[in-house]
Amino acid sequence: MIRLLEWIGGNLLAVVAQSRDVARLFFVTLYWIVVGPFRKKPVSLEHTLAQTVFGGVNSVLIVCFVCFAMGMVLAMQSAYQLSQMGATIYVAALVAVSMAREIGPVLASLVIAGRVGAAITAEISTMKVTEQIEALETLALNPVRFLVVPRFLALLVMLPCLVMMGIMAGIFGGYVIGTTYLDLRPGLYWDTTFDFLVKKDVMTGLLKSVVFSMIITMISCYKGLSTEGGAEGVGRSTTTSVVLSFILIIVADAVLTAVFYFTGT
Repeated sequence: MIRLLEWIGGNLLAVVAQSRDVARLFFVTLYWIVVGPFRKKPVSLEHTLAQTVFGGVNSVLIVCFVCFAMGMVLAMQSAYQLSQMGATIYVAALVAVSMAREIGPVLASLVIAGRVGAAITAEISTMKVTEQIEALETLALNPVRFLVVPRFLALLVMLPCLVMMGIMAGIFGGYVIGTTYLDLRPGLYWDTTFDFLVKKDVMTGLLKSVVFSMIITMISCYKGLSTEGGAEGVGRSTTTSVVLSFILIIVADAVLTAVFYFTGT
């Protein structure tokens, strides 16, 4: 029993310590975003644009494909129940609102966490174990300023854009099923979609995507910067960052959904 309590206490203290370190990294990142442009050797625009292309442009196809497939699945699954009540047309509304408020932001963020977050952790952790981070510090270059900030800004801009594309792809997937399998008229499908899909739904999804982008970047960069143990440590940090990002995205989504629900947003 004592060993169990010691194990629980030790892990709890480790979680608190890591949470404190991630929070510190977040505030240091914000500091360099605000102060960096006014200092010598500002963050490289070329580096930031390269991260934008890698994290955003190169992820468009996979995000749209996954959301399109999910829109089709959601339409087929909801039609099974709604058809029993003679309300098949409301498949359009269900798909649109679900994709905008929940499925689109979460699904796109999980894809980016697996694709981009893993790459960020692997790259930074490799630099860490090969002592390239120490080389930057020796040259009086702040690692957060030159490694974390460009990735933070790139994902902060691109993830909401990817979520918007994913929402549209998911709605179109529902449209394909609605107009073929469910025999709904295209005009009626779009009218129903836009009757129920309001600006608030889209803004909710975009706000969630901003929070998710911060989670992905901070966890990935923190795990990369704290890597130890050579090649084995790189693999361990990469795996941990992806799993932890997945968990925190789901938890953050539940918290934000509860906040929006109880505040009437």
